[in-house]
Amino acid sequence: MEESSFDVARAAVFKESESLGGISTKIEGYDFNKGVNYSQLFKSLAVTGFQASNLGDAIQLANEMLNWRLSDETPGEGCTEEERDLAYRTSVKCKVFLGFTSNLISSGIRDIVRYLVQHRMGNFSLPGADLRCRGLNRIGNLLVPNYNYCKFEDWIIPMFDQMLEEQMVFVSRNNIPVYCPGLTDGSLGDMLYFHSYKSDAGLVIDIVQDIRAMNSEAVHGGHRKTGMIVLGGGLPKHHICNANMMRNGADFAVYINTAQEFDGSDSGARPDEAVSWRKIRGSAKTVKVHCDATIAFPILVDETFAAHSK
Repeated sequence: MEESSFDVARAAVFKESESLGGISTKIEGYDFNKGVNYSQLFKSLAVTGFQASNLGDAIQLANEMLNWRLSDETPGEGCTEEERDLAYRTSVKCKVFLGFTSNLISSGIRDIVRYLVQHRMGNFSLPGADLRCRGLNRIGNLLVPNYNYCKFEDWIIPMFDQMLEEQMVFVSRNNIPVYCPGLTDGSLGDMLYFHSYKSDAGLVIDIVQDIRAMNSEAVHGGHRKTGMIVLGGGLPKHHICNANMMRNGADFAVYINTAQEFDGSDSGARPDEAVSWRKIRGSAKTVKVHCDATIAFPILVDETFAAHSK
């Protein structure tokens, strides 16, 4: 006897499911009946679903980067006596590469970055012509008074003059290397352009030494694992990934951006694409958070770097 249309429809709708026990995490939200506990609220992101779970995974990976020690790994056959010493192995930490696009420095994220090493809020739809007449520049919903660039010129040009005389190399106070792969892009490039007309000799910037130094940060990492935390896409993301390709890939990767991969851009590429280039190891732990970094990054820092400093 043929199945009725009703039976076919019922069988399609009520197909028996396999058990998800032990395979998938149960999705549940934070219970505010237990009071407001921000630490527990942020921990609950991992089981909330969608991008909240990705942010929860990013927090977990960042903590793994901070907690990793060489002593967690079994010494290899070619290790020296020093490299087998437990005290030495305990002292070797993961090298974390933090990358971000220049527009984030125009947001409050710059204070988060400053914590790790005062614009006014505007509106995304403010008319550009009117703002220009008022001497205001817009970056998304941030307003940047043009006198900021005048102050920037007053500050940077004397430094260029001094660098022209001495060809100085700056080293940060805490020995944290800072690289700017798109040095001539944006306001700094404007100032370099204006300064080039002040002197016939001209300030020489050696980008070859810069890329060597950047790549060497990864290549000469020794037995250390490396992790990448990249806010936004573009050149900073590609620069950090390429440096880690020189050491056969990073061991951890956290991307936070809103770019999509359908146009083939590196900005929107998921971590798995970088695995195909060996910029990230096949065994690496990775996550991409599809979110504005100004929302996700402060939460991540609160639950990782800031928590570790307490």
